[in-house]
Amino acid sequence: MQRSPPQPPRRSRWISPLAFVGPGLLVAATGVGAGDLATASIVGSRLGLAVLWAVLVGAILKYVLTEGLARWQLATGTTLLEGSVRYLGRPASYFFLAYLLIWSFTVGRALVSACGVTAHALAPIFPDPVTGKVVFGVAHSLAGVILVLVGGFRLFERVMSVSIGLMFVTVITTAVTLRPDLSAVVRGALVPTIPRLGEGGLVLTVALLGGVGGTVTLLCYGYWIREVGREGPEDLRLCRWDLATGYAATAVFGLGMVIVGSTVQVEGGGATLLVDLASRLGETLGPSGKAFFLIGAWSAVASSLLGVWQSVPYLFADLWRLLMDSKESRVEDVDTSGLPYRAFLVTLGVASITGLFSSFVHIQMVYAVLGALFVPMLAMALLVLNGRRRSMGALRNGSLAKIALLGALSLFLVFGYLQIR
Repeated sequence: MQRSPPQPPRRSRWISPLAFVGPGLLVAATGVGAGDLATASIVGSRLGLAVLWAVLVGAILKYVLTEGLARWQLATGTTLLEGSVRYLGRPASYFFLAYLLIWSFTVGRALVSACGVTAHALAPIFPDPVTGKVVFGVAHSLAGVILVLVGGFRLFERVMSVSIGLMFVTVITTAVTLRPDLSAVVRGALVPTIPRLGEGGLVLTVALLGGVGGTVTLLCYGYWIREVGREGPEDLRLCRWDLATGYAATAVFGLGMVIVGSTVQVEGGGATLLVDLASRLGETLGPSGKAFFLIGAWSAVASSLLGVWQSVPYLFADLWRLLMDSKESRVEDVDTSGLPYRAFLVTLGVASITGLFSSFVHIQMVYAVLGALFVPMLAMALLVLNGRRRSMGALRNGSLAKIALLGALSLFLVFGYLQIR
């Protein structure tokens, strides 16, 4: 069946302060969770500033993947999920549905636990840390559900803009206050080296490279650009600027976390490690420095939770539409007021609370493995789908895009192997 040509974009009457770079910052902030912060800080603690280049490479590769996703949607008027079902077969949709369910509830449990731990560290009003984690975790999960249900995309965008500002300012200010060696910072960012190569340095460096910028949440960028009215090839330049801004902010944030981690010795993982890191920083910067850093850490994990709560139900609703309706329909038919979106949102928010009673380390382990598997699949899909001349026209993969996607595929296959091993 031939798809009707895309209609003119529906522009919102309300002009967001993030109108030009909003979706890029949203996808960047959503991709920065407790695991990413912990990875950056512990790699900095063990390997120092020499691996800063891995943060930059990781941000560039995630830009390449998300830009390819945007090109597909702007050229075809369909989501990447719909393209995968049409050209890779319906079994692809069943496989991704199973993957999405496992990934969503794994990352949801990790985020709820991380929010509970960081919030209690920031406001220890309960004598028992376990009680504080549970109460704050439940509050964050339910608050995220209510905010998305009541406020929709516009309120979500405004709240995220505040959270992004907090996490960025606090982490960068902390890194600058620690007065790192600027020559070492420049050398580490521009000269690729891997310290302690035979002592786990390779695994840590590849983990840092792969942990920048999120995994499954990259797919949500397509739904967010539709929310702000971007449709058609003429909006590709704006999306590229948008993504460059978002991933530049992600890179700077990651550099800051590596610099902060390089100043202290930390152990552990996830949100617990962040609290330990804040305590160690308190020995150098004082109680105010500890509280200041914790505000940034809390903003990062809370904004990631809110981003997942708002965006991942899009993916489920889109898959549900494709599986239940044999007719081809436009991406705007993913209705945030419809039952599939709202039912998945509520289920995600409630079911993720069980993470407060599970081992955070085990949850993070499953999340890391699932994330490591996803990015190579995305790179392969973009190589196949964006190479179709008939579908993509002038926006199909060029030589540079093919090389970049093959590079991303190769590096993340290595990352996936190391993570699974």
